Amino acid sequence: MLGRIRETWNRRRADRRTDATARARPESRNRARSHNLFEAAAAYVSAGVEDNQDGMDEAAGWVSPEALSFGVNELACRAVIALARERDEPPRDVARALLGLPAT
Repeated sequence: MLGRIRETWNRRRADRRTDATARARPESRNRARSHNLFEAAAAYVSAGVEDNQDGMDEAAGWVSPEALSFGVNELACRAVIALARERDEPPRDVARALLGLPAT
């Protein structure tokens, strides 16, 4: 009886060690690395600027449409903030200028 308990215990410890090793070395797994929403947004917007529909389609497949939308919005916000600081202008003016809208 004790022998079976010890054997089961040792098997579970070995399984946990194997799982921990696989988590520590993700390259050892056969699955491809997944992309996060910010990588997808950057690739999607960059491909759009380059008029690369295949690149846009690929990036759109990396994450859900909702996540991509959030990532593109976050990228736009950060870009407008960076340009506003660089130009020493309010973000509203920079955003309107980028869209070709008249200043308010």
